[in-house]
Amino acid sequence: MKYVSLTVLCCAALLTATAQEKKKTDTLRINQRNTMDTVIMEDVETGERRKVRITIPGKDDGVITIEKSEKTYEFGNRDKDDQGDSDVKVTVEETRKAHPIYGITFSRIDLGLVKLIDNGSFTLSDNNRDFRYRPGKTVNFGFDLLQAGYRFNDNFRTFLSAGFDWTYIRLRENIDFLENTSPLAWETSSIDYSKNKLTATYLRLPLTFELRSKHYSGPGRLRFAFGPEGGFLLKGTQRFKSDELGKQKFKDDYNFTQFRYGAFARFGVGSFGIYAKYYFNDLFENSPDQAGLQTMAFGLMLGF
Repeated sequence: MKYVSLTVLCCAALLTATAQEKKKTDTLRINQRNTMDTVIMEDVETGERRKVRITIPGKDDGVITIEKSEKTYEFGNRDKDDQGDSDVKVTVEETRKAHPIYGITFSRIDLGLVKLIDNGSFTLSDNNRDFRYRPGKTVNFGFDLLQAGYRFNDNFRTFLSAGFDWTYIRLRENIDFLENTSPLAWETSSIDYSKNKLTATYLRLPLTFELRSKHYSGPGRLRFAFGPEGGFLLKGTQRFKSDELGKQKFKDDYNFTQFRYGAFARFGVGSFGIYAKYYFNDLFENSPDQAGLQTMAFGLMLGF
């Protein structure tokens, strides 16, 4: 499937991008101690010299915290009275103040399963029995490309993002949806389709409220995000595959809801996580027989 190949490319790009968010380790050399609480440090690789101030959080902590501007440097197991030159490993953790966030992104890549809900039940009613689908092949795929918002502190941020979202419904029945009809209409085909896929493509607009823990060495941050999501229909597509006619593709809106709205939640560690989405309005509009037919999706996510 095309979206699987796209997912692989997304993962490679995102792993490169997210590596920049993690802590970075520099090798620094303490060249001299000027006073009891000040040292001059030199980056071994670049030769950059920094004059910084040292504070010791506690007598028995065994950690010296070096404070300068908006960064925190941590030294492990170093005595404050050591003299002379020595090489040490320094972990640099950004602690920047509140600031706006905006720009191009490639994140929150979703790949999961879709469930149809018929008036609160996972069992389809008689009006919708032709919509029987293959659960393992009815999937959701999407990602964000733009975002703008504000980070209030290191543990909380909110932002509005924009991206694309696809719902692929793999139908069991040999039905052809009719184009340019309202309400939604279809007819049973005499052809035995080996593949019958109905697809809705949306521009998605989630508003995210994200909570983040401190940065843990190894796994990274724990993250929890939630919020409302809206979406505008871009197109509908039905694809067929059969021995008689080969591959066929038809485009129409198929009475998909023009604007859908719902809510989502995400939880993860580092760049990986899980997600769930539920849409409050119907899958189709102007189709009384399909009133109450809704969708939800859940699955794996890459890239907070």
